[in-house]
Amino acid sequence: MNNRSEVRDFLISRRGKVTPEQVGLVDHGGTRRVPGLRRSEVADLAGVSVEYYTQLERGNVRGASESVLDAVARALLLDEAERAHLFDLARAANSGTAVRRRPAVQRVRPAIQAILDSQLAPAYVTNGLGDVMATNALGRALLSPLYEDPARPVNAARFRFLNPRAAGYYLDWEATGRDGVAGLRLMAGKNPYDKALTDLIGELCTRSEEFRTRWAAQDVRLHRTGAKRLHHPVVGDLELSYEALDLPSDAGLVLIVCTAEPGSSSRQALDLLASWAAAPDAVEPAQEEPSDRGQ
Repeated sequence: MNNRSEVRDFLISRRGKVTPEQVGLVDHGGTRRVPGLRRSEVADLAGVSVEYYTQLERGNVRGASESVLDAVARALLLDEAERAHLFDLARAANSGTAVRRRPAVQRVRPAIQAILDSQLAPAYVTNGLGDVMATNALGRALLSPLYEDPARPVNAARFRFLNPRAAGYYLDWEATGRDGVAGLRLMAGKNPYDKALTDLIGELCTRSEEFRTRWAAQDVRLHRTGAKRLHHPVVGDLELSYEALDLPSDAGLVLIVCTAEPGSSSRQALDLLASWAAAPDAVEPAQEEPSDRGQ
């Protein structure tokens, strides 16, 4: 990925989303030739010269101070994820020569697998690329449609954008597409030269017009908590809440635990799913083979 073009496209896209009214500017009428704010307006709001902001928006963020980046983030009304992405892009620009890193082997430690197995709720470990690294029994059952795809490692983004069965599994189709791409975009800002990441994004852009369109939107989002609405082929519709917990001792890995409201139909469906997962002919949960995808 070209970091300079990533910076340019991101800043232009964010500027185009902010209206003068949102930042307290008076609209004197007339036709505005650009959507959102003008460069001069962003520069004034950030307290920098138009010439300097123009250089930033052309992708030249090397040497930009944190105070300047903070000021630009405030001027563009960036949220937490967008601000973090801007800082990640700046760090990448300052890191020197671009080198496509060789993938680092990722493994889920036995202690983490033990934590998974101790959960009564569906639980699994994923990395920043959306690879499912390990599950407990109920987590494997919940994600069983993903495991039916022969591609390995099991990957949520590849399933969502390339497998026709995904449309019947994800009830919030638009949201899962938007959030999946936004998460990968955030990872690309952190690791722009990671080979496994760039290979995955290249594959999805090549094979999925939807992914390609969403990727061009430059949206980013943090995934810490939220809701999942799924249609499971065995137990039907499920409405689940999830929490995503970073594993500090295992860089790049996240533990996801899904829960259902007590007494709800989704809770009953999870109980049925647990019975199905425990049946002798059900697919046994297993830790994935170590992934060579780095972060």
